[in-house]
Amino acid sequence: MKNTALYLNMISRYNAIAFTHSYILGFRYAGNIYMAYADAEMLPSILKLDNAGRNQGHSIRFCPNKGIKLALMPTATLLCSTKYFDAMVSNSKYNKGEIFEKLVTEHFGQQWHKDNVPFTEDGDITVANIAYQIKFERATFTTEKTLMKLERA
Repeated sequence: MKNTALYLNMISRYNAIAFTHSYILGFRYAGNIYMAYADAEMLPSILKLDNAGRNQGHSIRFCPNKGIKLALMPTATLLCSTKYFDAMVSNSKYNKGEIFEKLVTEHFGQQWHKDNVPFTEDGDITVANIAYQIKFERATFTTEKTLMKLERA
């Protein structure tokens, strides 16, 4: 979906209200699950504009293609095999994003618990005094409706 002005506008508005501009992004590559680091400057080159559905307008999402995955590899860390990851998801009440968040948290020696802290209030994990949002493939960063609601608050 091409609408560069809307896309860049949504990223700018997201950055204006986000608590952190540091990200740990998860993706599948070559039979494994990786986590990689990103920052706000990278968002325009790694996110995509999509339809959010259910009267939410558009969304900005992390849906990496092979090129984006390869670009993220210099900062990537192998977490586990996709087979292990898929088994964890299948044997859990949690979704892929939540399982990825659990793996990242445990990678840093912390105990994971499910929470719903808004992206405007804190990151998903803090490592070395840096708060990070954690996102796995196909994760939505925000929608037009959410941005409008938060900007009015």
